[in-house]
Amino acid sequence: MSKRISRIMKLEILGGQAKPGASLAALSQAGVSMPKFCQEFNDKTKDRPGKAVPVIITAYEDKTFSIILKTTSTVSLLLEACGIKSGAKNPKTETVATISKAKVREIAEYKLPDLSANDVEAAMKTIAGTCRQMGIKVGE
Repeated sequence: MSKRISRIMKLEILGGQAKPGASLAALSQAGVSMPKFCQEFNDKTKDRPGKAVPVIITAYEDKTFSIILKTTSTVSLLLEACGIKSGAKNPKTETVATISKAKVREIAEYKLPDLSANDVEAAMKTIAGTCRQMGIKVGE
């Protein structure tokens, strides 16, 4: 017999830095123990300190929960890779940075489990599209 789901929440929390508090108030409203969640989340994300980690939390009626971690957003990865704070205001006419195809491949390989792409080449095209929308030129 499966557990009955009481709530599904999507949050973005810094890896290894979850703390009980107002930012996680939705957890207590769903009946999830904040200290227990923070401990489990921090253990699972200790290899990604300070990076925004999207997480899907499924809270069950018996006060248990499950966590599904997602990969860091493509935009965050591109901003970090290029060393910039934001994309172009007008990406059609403005270029804010250049990124190598090797770095795009690295990001695509990392993001592949969360993308709808079937292989790395298709994932690279998706990442390159995000680059264009941000005003980042993909070089050789």
